Order: sequence, then C-alpha cells, then structure tokens
Amino acid sequence: MIIVHILTALPHEAGELFYYASFAVDTIMPKQFTLGKSERLKSRKQTELLFSDGKKFSVHPFRIFYSGTAISGMRFGVGVSSKNFKKAVDRNRVKRVVREAYRLQKNELQEQLKERGVGMNIFFIYTGKELPVYSDTYEKVGKILIKLSQLNP
Repeated sequence: MIIVHILTALPHEAGELFYYASFAVDTIMPKQFTLGKSERLKSRKQTELLFSDGKKFSVHPFRIFYSGTAISGMRFGVGVSSKNFKKAVDRNRVKRVVREAYRLQKNELQEQLKERGVGMNIFFIYTGKELPVYSDTYEKVGKILIKLSQLNP
C-alpha cells in the first residue's frame, strides 16, 4: 500500500493558502495473475509420478505431461533440454517466457478445475531448437490450456 501526500498552493488575497490531502492507494497485484510457490511443481515425488503415470500430448514446440490429483489447484513446471540450448542463459530465458505466457492465461483452466473440485499437475517441456518469440509462445500456451480444459485428468 502506498500513501500519497498532496500539497497544493492556492493564491489568496492575504497570501497563499496551502491545502494538504493524504490518501492510500492499494498497489497489490490481483491474486489471479500471480504464479506463487504453491502453484509451482516442486516436489520430486510428484514430478516423478507425473512422468511415470501421467498422460502426455504434443503441441509443437512443446511436449506436455499432465495428471489429475486429489489435491485441488494446479501445479506447473517447465523444462528445457540442455541438448538444444547449451547456455543456461538461453534455457532460463525460454523458461521465463513460457512461465509468463502460462501465468497470464491459466485462470480459465483454474476456474474449471475449482468447479470440479480436482487438481492437476502440468509440466511443459520445450522441444524447439530456437529461442521462442513471446507472441508465438503465448499463442501455443493458450492452445495447450484450452486442450487441457477439454480433457479429463
């Protein structure tokens, strides 16, 4: 929260009058557009279970692994092969772009899962050979999330 202070000088016959105003501005980002720690797939056990027993499909340049969980909510992870991107800087950039595209579009799927009372673990693997352009990634992630919403985990 930010408190804004305004000091205004108004001319008057007997000199200038000063008016002081103070108000609070709420600057907290809406909860819906965050990707917090609880929404990230961090558990090694959950990740191994996802790769061994989960379902998968591909939307170029991604391979998506997903599985339903009894715990409500979505958990998300992303990976990039060091075979395709030798430099960690490039791998990190790909992951950052994919996370951002996911963060901005996840709300619809999240609401559907909440209505059904189920959860989902999702892992994106970027299989492309070139650094992605954000607009293309945004479009592909949107298609993936639509497909995930139509599937039953």
